[in-house]
Amino acid sequence: MGALVHHPRYHQELNPQPQILVLDAGGQYCHLIARKVRDLGVYAEVRPSETPAAELSSARGIIISGGPSSVYDSASPTVDPAIFARGQAVLGICYGQQLMAHLLGGNVQKGEKGEFGLATLDLAATTDALFAGLGGRQQVWMSHRDLVVGLPEGFSAVGRTETCPVAAITAPLRRLYGVQFHPEVVHTTHGKELLRNFVYGVSRCERDWDARHRAPAIEQEIRECAAGRNVFFFVSGGVDSAVAFTLSTRALGEGRVRGVYVDTGLMREGETDFVRRMAGISIECAQQQFLNALAGVTDPEQKRHIIGEEFVRFQQRVIESRVLRDEHWILGQGTIYPDTIESGGSAKAAVIKTHHNRVAGIQKLIEAGRILEPLKSFYKDEVREVGRELGLPSELLDRHPFPGPGLAIRCLCSNFDAPLRRTPEGWVIPVHSVGVQGDSRSYAPVLGIEGLDHEHATELINRLSDVNRVIGLVAGHVPLAEMQVRASSLEPARLARLRAADAAVRRLSHEAGFDRRVWQFPVVLIPVGTAKSPDSVVLRPIDSADGMTAQSVPMEPALLDRITRELLTHQGVAALFYDLTHKPPATIEWE
Repeated sequence: MGALVHHPRYHQELNPQPQILVLDAGGQYCHLIARKVRDLGVYAEVRPSETPAAELSSARGIIISGGPSSVYDSASPTVDPAIFARGQAVLGICYGQQLMAHLLGGNVQKGEKGEFGLATLDLAATTDALFAGLGGRQQVWMSHRDLVVGLPEGFSAVGRTETCPVAAITAPLRRLYGVQFHPEVVHTTHGKELLRNFVYGVSRCERDWDARHRAPAIEQEIRECAAGRNVFFFVSGGVDSAVAFTLSTRALGEGRVRGVYVDTGLMREGETDFVRRMAGISIECAQQQFLNALAGVTDPEQKRHIIGEEFVRFQQRVIESRVLRDEHWILGQGTIYPDTIESGGSAKAAVIKTHHNRVAGIQKLIEAGRILEPLKSFYKDEVREVGRELGLPSELLDRHPFPGPGLAIRCLCSNFDAPLRRTPEGWVIPVHSVGVQGDSRSYAPVLGIEGLDHEHATELINRLSDVNRVIGLVAGHVPLAEMQVRASSLEPARLARLRAADAAVRRLSHEAGFDRRVWQFPVVLIPVGTAKSPDSVVLRPIDSADGMTAQSVPMEPALLDRITRELLTHQGVAALFYDLTHKPPATIEWE
C-alpha cells in the first residue's frame, strides 16, 4: 500500500506541498496520523522512515510514527539522524519517541510489563508549545512494552504514567518532542489538541486543506482506474461495499457495474433478506462450496485465506457465466484502510490478520491492475461520511460493521480437547485469539475471570504476557472449574447456534437502545463447555471511531440479565462471557 499522497482525490485544484511529513516506521496508526493532521486543515503526506533528510527539507514539521519493532534490534526501522539537526519541528510518537531518544544518545529497554489501552498521564506544568493548555492528569492511549529509561542530553521528561516513567520528552530549543502515547487515536482525550499544538504552535503551519465533498473526486478516480472496463462487485450488505458500489455506479453508469451478493452460509440471520432490498444486486447461493472448503479447519489465518480464495474462484465462475471477456472487467471491492494495515499492507507493518480481500488471489489481481478499491485509504467513519454525501439511507450507513468472512471468524474452533488451567489471576482458556500488542500480531490464549471489572482486566492484560484477552464470566450452567475446551470445527450445528445467539443479542440490544451506544457488537462462539453443552457465547460490544482502536463498553445490568436468561436457554450453550479487553491489546474480532 503506497502513501496516501499517491491518490489524486487528496489533491485539490492547486496541489499543496505537504507541510507535515509522517515517517512510516510500520505503526498500525501511521496513516491515521496523516489523516488527523489533514482533519486539522493542513495537508500531510506519509513517507518511508528512511527518507533522507534532504528530501524532507520542505516540510515545516516531521512526525515519526509508532511501529512494532524495538530500537535496539539491528534490523529495526530508523530515520536519517540529520532530521534532528536541521531546525525543523520533529515529534516522535511511541516507537518514534524511543527512536529519537536512541539516536540522540538516550537509553531504551524492554519494560517489566506492557501498557496497552487506556492509561492516565501526569503531565507536568510546562511552557512548551506542544503542551500548551494541556497540563495535569488526563487519559491517553498506550500500546508499548519498551521504555525510554535514559534521556538524551538536553531533553526533559515532562509526562509519566504509572507504568511509564518517561511518557513525554521535550527539547524545545531544538524543536524536538516525543510522546510514548498515541495522540492520533480518539481515546487520548486531548490528542487532537496536542496535534493541533504541534501543527500550528510548534511547526507554524498555515491552513491549506479541506477534505469535505470528496465524492466527485473519488468518482473521477474510479473512471481513471476502470479505463473503459466494466466493474464487477461482490457486495456484503455492509457499509463499505455498498458505498463503493454506489460510487462506481454513479461514476460509470449502471450498465458497466454489476453487483452480486454471495450467500456463503456464514451470514447473520436476516442478512440475505436485507440485501434483497438493495437495488442493482443479484443473489448467488454458494453455501455448500464455502462450508465444504472450511470443513475441519481450525486455524484463523487458514480460514481467512480459504474464504478469500473461494471468493476469487466463485467470482471467476460468475464472471465467466456472464460471458465477460477477461480484459473487459475488473473486480471492485469495498476495502478500507484498516483492512490493508492489519493485513501488513504498509511497508513495515506487521500482519495482524489477513483480510479476505488481501489473500493471494486478490494480490495477483492487484498486481495485474484488475482491482478497483475506491475506499482503500479511508477509515470507517470517513466511509459513512461519503455515504451521507451520496444520500444513502441511515438504515444502511448506521449498521454495525460485519466482517467479510462472516460468522466463520466468530465461530472459534479447536483441534484438541483440553482442560482450563487455574492460575492466581483466573482461568487460562486454551482457545487462542488474535491480538495487536505494540503494533505486532499476537496469538495467545484467553484469561477467564469471575466478574466484569474492566479496570482489573486492563491491569491483568498489561501485567501478563501469555494472554492477550480477558473475558469475564457472566453466568453458566456449571462453574469454570467444570468446563473444558472441546475439539470442534465449523459444523453447521455450531454455526446455527452462533447465528441464533447473534440474532437474540441484536434484537435485545436494539430494543434497549444499546446498539446505538456502541460502534460494533460481535457475538462470538467459543468451544468451551461440557459434554452436554459444548459451547459458550462471548459478548464483545466496543466503541470506536475508525476501527484502529476500540474500548470495551460496559452494559446495563438489566439488559445483560435479559440477554443472559435468553442465551442460557439455547441448546448447547454452557455459559455467557463478556469480553473486557480494549484494542489494543485485543483486536475487535477474535480471529
